Amino acid sequence: MKKKDGEKNICENRKARHEYHILDVYEAGLELRGTEVKSLRTAKASLQEAYVRIESGQALIFNFHISPYDMGNRFNHDPKRVRRLLLHKSEIRSLYAKVREKGLTIVPLRIYFTEGLAKMEIALAQGKKLYDKRDDIAAKDAKRETDRALRERNKAIV
Repeated sequence: MKKKDGEKNICENRKARHEYHILDVYEAGLELRGTEVKSLRTAKASLQEAYVRIESGQALIFNFHISPYDMGNRFNHDPKRVRRLLLHKSEIRSLYAKVREKGLTIVPLRIYFTEGLAKMEIALAQGKKLYDKRDDIAAKDAKRETDRALRERNKAIV
């Protein structure tokens, strides 16, 4: 994803773009505790198994792993606790309606800091079929081959 000025990338869910068709992207704040923020600043987080669900009018993220802070002692948090995402009510309602009606899912894409605040990029996504994944891999390979051939051609000209 494009990184804006002043953003510090923490972690990214690269598998999400391979497993899903990304339809719409949202930016959400995170409700975190002190040691979680300190752990995120050292980039000790993983989005690999994380998913977002909307329950009782709130967007919640499950299985988002933030490692315990090294100097946190007894104030450390549970690494995989359920955390709340901060979205506008209208965004939560529209996401909930789309997920219920069309069989879509909400997937976390990346975590980053902007202006000192931890933000999460989430996406409304639809699962890919196996043949879609194969098509994407074939297209990526073809692009790589053409880029390689162009580089070789340009070296020969110079």
